[in-house]
Amino acid sequence: MTGEEKRALVEPDHAAISQRRQCALLGVARSGLYYTPAAPSADTVALLDAIDQIYTDYPFFGSRRITYWLGTLGYHVNRKRVRRLMAVLGLAAIYPGPRTTIPQPGHQIYPYLLRGMAITAVNQVWSTDITYIRVRGGFVYLTAVIDWYSRFVLSWELSNTLEGAFCQSALERALRVATPQIFNTDQGAQYTSTDFTGRLLDAGVRISMDGRGRALNNIFVERLWRSVKYEEVYLKDYQSMGDAVAGIGPYFRFYNDLRPHQSLGNQTPSAVYWGRTTDIVT
Repeated sequence: MTGEEKRALVEPDHAAISQRRQCALLGVARSGLYYTPAAPSADTVALLDAIDQIYTDYPFFGSRRITYWLGTLGYHVNRKRVRRLMAVLGLAAIYPGPRTTIPQPGHQIYPYLLRGMAITAVNQVWSTDITYIRVRGGFVYLTAVIDWYSRFVLSWELSNTLEGAFCQSALERALRVATPQIFNTDQGAQYTSTDFTGRLLDAGVRISMDGRGRALNNIFVERLWRSVKYEEVYLKDYQSMGDAVAGIGPYFRFYNDLRPHQSLGNQTPSAVYWGRTTDIVT
């Protein structure tokens, strides 16, 4: 919750309840009412952009290789800072590594269910992930829910924090379209929360978790992020989250309804998902 949101919830001139008591009831520290997080410096934003673009090109690069690559681009930065910024972006190399994704303590972890499974129908498997989107002077986070068989994007949301509410919102919107048999995520705190997993279980969905962050087990979302970055984000100069929404919304409509996929026989995700396919073009 941002400082502005907290101030909106806590009324300073409330006649019946003091500001101190309102904060106590809401579980908000009074000091948080006056805190506004500092925007990252221009140098940090440029470095985040560079790391994100390197990772998009080479998702198998870890912090060591990304640090070296940054050096070839003229960035003088040590590996420790690169690791920290990769954590800010939620990035991890696609090869298995120790504790690359850390769940919230106490949250239940579910096994990975998709190893060796043939994906043969829509709504058999959905998955989701989070990626970084640059805006002028900072960055925001994008999440999307995708159907594995058709590559159809069922829902998406943007947020200026990594708190789980925007992931929950994307899930709710997707479940208004249909219900999958299996939902696959990593073990991030956004997906291991009882709100998220409980909603899936209530809908009768089996939960699968790969446990390695942005990894090969979630390759369809990785490919989606690459398309979003190179066909929309890297071509634009978003000034704000509003600009990002105005650009990404039409892009996903293009992606679903107009953009043919070679892996789908040059059909669109929308045509395959809704069963409107024609003769496959090769």
